[in-house]
Amino acid sequence: MSEEMMSTKEVATYLGIHEKQVYALIKSKRIPSTRVTGKWVFPKKLIDHWIESNAQTGLEQVRQRGKRIERALLASGSNDPILDMLQTYMKRAYPEFYIFSANMGSLEGLRALNLGYTDIAWSHLFDPQTGEYNIPFLSKHLTDMKPVVVNLFRRELGFVTAPKSPYRIRGFEDLAQKGLRFINRQKGSGTRVLLDHHLKRLRIFSNQIQGYENEVYTHFEVGLSILSREADVGMATIAVSKLLGLPFFPITQESFDMILDQSTFFEKGVQAFIEILNSQEFRKRVEGLVNYDFKSSGKVLYSKR
Repeated sequence: MSEEMMSTKEVATYLGIHEKQVYALIKSKRIPSTRVTGKWVFPKKLIDHWIESNAQTGLEQVRQRGKRIERALLASGSNDPILDMLQTYMKRAYPEFYIFSANMGSLEGLRALNLGYTDIAWSHLFDPQTGEYNIPFLSKHLTDMKPVVVNLFRRELGFVTAPKSPYRIRGFEDLAQKGLRFINRQKGSGTRVLLDHHLKRLRIFSNQIQGYENEVYTHFEVGLSILSREADVGMATIAVSKLLGLPFFPITQESFDMILDQSTFFEKGVQAFIEILNSQEFRKRVEGLVNYDFKSSGKVLYSKR
């Protein structure tokens, strides 16, 4: 980068703030910047002038704002009923820490993390070439950080069906049965990635599945669509089938992980979250939801050097 121009990372270091705060300043048009070939750049002379003119207000406000949100973490990506319970326990045990989560699917969660829009991504992306979850996707989707992958749990994913359904669902090939109504997950979700992989493997086209275009954003919505008789089958976790009393046929056990930057991993809020995950009180609470494996919970599966 030219001495006269700074990148987002360089200007963040120069100002002593986090890159996400730089993006917030750009969005609110409070910092001199320009976009060149899709990337933000900052003229050093204008930044120096901006610092001088805002020494008493602008920069100090940004730093103070950073201190205020130090205990509030933003999360996005996949979802799971256990994750909701975890966040409830977090609020009880550590009311000073906050985690605000948005359901947008595993891939979108990684993209948001790379762009600095979120602190944590929840993900369960399966890579058919390696047979691994999440880690093979890091090099492509997290190019601007040093990611850490922490396992939360392993869970059973399967077909959730309507009670007394006339349709026999034992594999992906059964989804093309005439008359069967399917409820799908949104594009970019880990469940959708897995579905599309198997359909491609079996050479089943999406137009052969009635309801393929009908998308919802959570596992609970899949279950509720079946419970309300809007659909006959969908893919969801065993927890949803247990909580809603719906038949379940297992497909696979998948790794549900927390992905974040190395600097975020050491924040007190993240460490408190991992502590809750491994607490006896929480484990006892979820014992009734079978087929959740917590053997590797809190274990760092990957950390970029």
